[in-house]
Amino acid sequence: MVEPVVALESALITHGFAPPQNLQVAREIEQVVRVAGAKPATIAVIQGQVKVGLTSDELVYLAEAKDVRKCSTRDLGIAIGLGLDGATTVAATMFLAAKHGIQVLATGGIGGVHRGHPFDVSADLTELSRTPVTVVCAGAKALLDLRLTFERLETLGVPVIGYGSDEIPAFFSRHSGLKADFRADSPQDVVRIVRARRALKLPGGELVCVPPPPDAELPAEVAEAAIAEAQRRADAQGIHGPAATPFMLQQIAELTGGASVRANIALLLNNARVAAEIARALAGSPIG
Repeated sequence: MVEPVVALESALITHGFAPPQNLQVAREIEQVVRVAGAKPATIAVIQGQVKVGLTSDELVYLAEAKDVRKCSTRDLGIAIGLGLDGATTVAATMFLAAKHGIQVLATGGIGGVHRGHPFDVSADLTELSRTPVTVVCAGAKALLDLRLTFERLETLGVPVIGYGSDEIPAFFSRHSGLKADFRADSPQDVVRIVRARRALKLPGGELVCVPPPPDAELPAEVAEAAIAEAQRRADAQGIHGPAATPFMLQQIAELTGGASVRANIALLLNNARVAAEIARALAGSPIG
């Protein structure tokens, strides 16, 4: 039997949370994966070396490091070639996970199409269309244009699976009003889809969207009001591109009194658990 492994991105450590919370959250996510019966593999570039499965010391190093490059796939050659530290986004994590035979990735939310800037599209979507890794998330980050993001995924041929839900979650909130392509109620449901797609040699991966836990979700109206104000502030300051997401997340946290951060952590841990169960099912290990 193949060992079940869950790939974890490292950009959330360097660009998602501030120290010391970033290290604490990274360790909690890894522990949830272990408890659920899989092996966590946090992926990063450290001093030009690709690391698939950071040691405890490497997690500390990354959490405390300064000037870490946020690496999508386009940045990997730069970070490796120049001996830099690089924290991997979903796209780069998918790419490196696939090269090392890892089939499942857990994250909070994927990137997508930015609100009001439809030509600002995350490389996560392109990577999902060409790299055979199953990504478990709470949908796309809520600060994005969710409708355009999922229309783009449809065009790219990426199936969007609602986990225990007919609807795609809106990251902080359980409901977006957008219908998933299919509802999966168990890891085995997901595995049947994955195996069929691999047998057909279809390109790309699958997006498994898990609603955040009910007791941790941010009410949709609260989240939307904070997002709208954060977007207004970003536009007023001319903040777009890679800098937009961390800026807006910080603004949303401030506007919600930290409730968005609590929801983010809860959904990250929940996604990690589901990803571990899917990895176990893919590896042939019984669930439960």
